[in-house]
Amino acid sequence: MLLDYTLQLADTSLILGHRLSEWCGHGPILEQDLAMANIALDLLGETRSLYQYAAELEGQGRTEDDLAYLRDAVEYKNPLLVEQPNGDFADTILRQFLFDGFHFQLLQQLQQSPEQRLAAIATKSFKEASYHLKWSSEWVIRLGDGTEESKRRIKKAINNLWMYSGELFMMTETEKQLAQAGYIPEYAPLLQNWEAHVKKVFAEATLEVPQNVFMHKGGKTGRHTEQLGYILAELQYLQRAHPGLEW
Repeated sequence: MLLDYTLQLADTSLILGHRLSEWCGHGPILEQDLAMANIALDLLGETRSLYQYAAELEGQGRTEDDLAYLRDAVEYKNPLLVEQPNGDFADTILRQFLFDGFHFQLLQQLQQSPEQRLAAIATKSFKEASYHLKWSSEWVIRLGDGTEESKRRIKKAINNLWMYSGELFMMTETEKQLAQAGYIPEYAPLLQNWEAHVKKVFAEATLEVPQNVFMHKGGKTGRHTEQLGYILAELQYLQRAHPGLEW
C-alpha cells in the first residue's frame, strides 16, 4: 500500500513539473517564466525523493529513473488535473492553484506521519509548497480582478479545469486503508480547508465558485486522458530509445 501511495505522489509531482517545464522560454514575462521554471524544479526535486523511496520500498533493484521513464501510462497514478494541457497562462495558473491548495494541505499533515521517510519528504517540500500556493493565489486574484480580458480568460480556465479538482480529494482504496492505519490524513478535513481558501481567493478575485459540477476521476487508479500518453511519449523517449543511458 505504501509503495502504491508513494508512487502516486511521485507521479503527480513529475507530471505537473513536466507540464510547467514546457513553459520555459515561453512565459508572458521573464519573471514569471523563471517562477514557473523554479516551481517545476521544486516539484521534480520532490519527485526524485519520492521515487528513490519507492524504489527502496519495492526492493526489486529498480531506480528512480526506471520508475519515471520505464512504466506505461496505466501504471501512473497521478490525478487527471495535473496532466491537462497548459493552455494559455490563465489555464496554467488555475491548474496550479487548484493543485497547490491540495498539495499544501496534504504536506502539512503528512509531516505528522509515523512513516518517518514520508514525513521527512513532506517536511522538506512543505516550505516550497507554501510559496507555490502564495504565487498561484496571487495570480488568480490579479487575473480575476484585472482587465476584462484577464477575467474572461481565468473564467474560461475555471470552466475547463474545475471538473478535475474533485478527484484530488476522492480517496482510493489504498488511501483509505493508509488513512485508517494512521499513515496519511483523512481527506475530508483537507477538502474543507481547501474550499475555504478557494472561496477567499475567488472572492478577492471577484470570481464565483462553481456549484454542482460533475467531477471526472480515474487518474489515481490508472485511467487517464489521452494527454498523459503525449506527455510520456516526450518524457520517456530518450530512455526508451537508448536504454540505460546515463549522463
